[in-house]
Amino acid sequence: MPVPHAVPVPPSAGLRSRWAALGVIATGLLMTILDGSIVTVAMPAIQDDLGFSPAGLSWVVNAYLIAFGSLLLLAGRLGDLIGRKRMFLAGTVVFTAASLLAGFAASPALLIAARFLQGIGSAMAAAVGLGILVTLFTDPRERAKAIAVFSFTGAAGASIGQVLGGVLTDALDWHWIFFINLPIGLATLAFALPALPADRGIGLRAGADAVGALLVTAGLMLGIYTVVKVEEYGWVSAHALGLGAVAAGLLAAFLVRQATAGAPLMPLRIFRSRAVSAANLIQMLMVAALFSFQILVALYLQQVLGYGAAKTGLAMLPAAAVIGAVSLGVSARLNTRFGERNVLLAGLVLLIAVLGLLTRLPADANYVTDLLPVMLLAAGFGLALPALTTLGMSGAKDEDAGLVSGLFNTTQQIGMALGVAVLSTLAASRTDRLLTAGSSRAEALTDGYRLAFTVGAGLLIAALVIAFTMLRRPATTTPADDAAILVQV
Repeated sequence: MPVPHAVPVPPSAGLRSRWAALGVIATGLLMTILDGSIVTVAMPAIQDDLGFSPAGLSWVVNAYLIAFGSLLLLAGRLGDLIGRKRMFLAGTVVFTAASLLAGFAASPALLIAARFLQGIGSAMAAAVGLGILVTLFTDPRERAKAIAVFSFTGAAGASIGQVLGGVLTDALDWHWIFFINLPIGLATLAFALPALPADRGIGLRAGADAVGALLVTAGLMLGIYTVVKVEEYGWVSAHALGLGAVAAGLLAAFLVRQATAGAPLMPLRIFRSRAVSAANLIQMLMVAALFSFQILVALYLQQVLGYGAAKTGLAMLPAAAVIGAVSLGVSARLNTRFGERNVLLAGLVLLIAVLGLLTRLPADANYVTDLLPVMLLAAGFGLALPALTTLGMSGAKDEDAGLVSGLFNTTQQIGMALGVAVLSTLAASRTDRLLTAGSSRAEALTDGYRLAFTVGAGLLIAALVIAFTMLRRPATTTPADDAAILVQV
């Protein structure tokens, strides 16, 4: 007897109801993306008010990142098993409640605990978002448009968060960066209940692998913790090497378990799709590289050019504007006409140009001549991300859509963690050496950032090579082969 799967959207639901559901998913994504960028701007105010130590302050970010990154895969699969709508609603409730707790936090310990809960809620909601989207939009043209909207929301949320964080912190206080999530969360829940299609899931028996769940969650949590602490302990320290080895062992044991379990949490057949495997690998490299653009450029504007928080956010807005224009305006049509692979290659070339220009950034840059062209070339992200998302979700069956969505989000978070650890460590080390040698602070910081931009460009070149080679179809295959592979057991 076949395994029951998620209930599809009835034909009578129509295009309008599908776009209403997309609006709910995009709003939920916007809330979590806003939270991630808005917090970084308010960190100094949080430290002064609650008395965080410099080391303790990093846990305002790390607690969220560890919970979020380590639970995405599990949450995505659980969404497939118990219903993706239930998982999305539950995650939104947890995130909204945790935001309220964070806003009222009066001690470092309470704020860190609230941030960890926010990470759990974000993982539950975000893990199934793409899974819901691809099961709603089955027509390739409609799906391309929906993914363009989804991708734009993520890119725009990061830039809006930087501006909003500075405004809220300056005009009110840091507590409001969390309180702002309350009306957004309540509105998301109110619209999600009628807009999202009901699905019963495939049942816990189809993938209730408790041992596998424990192994993958522990492995990812320990691995992400190790990476985010690299800047403190160093890459070759006993701390990094020891915990990294344990994390790798746990994840290896998880893969062995999935290959032998009767009802695996993560059926390894999803990796037989070359598009899915390549897209996740490319995403890790791309996100790690673009950390240098999203974060280090903001630090350069503040620490070298002396911009304030709000001015920094405004300076980054042209990038969000061109990314949005490309994502919403042309990416869907380009993907349909030229194919996701070709659009992805073009986007990666533009992004390599972005970081290439940044490797020549002077310590006394003029915004219009030195930085604005970089912001405009960020349009490459508006090409690359929708194409990459489509490839990463290609061939996902109804019963696996949450898992594939969770995997795609997990590799994004791993890439972000690696970008933070590798590029920020390299930049800081170069800056320290130059300061010791007698360079000015501005020159030392700028040269450190230039090194990070150079390494980031190298990561993007590696992503371009992988996209060019792994996404090439053999002459004996048809365009449906990658999707057909996922149907095999």
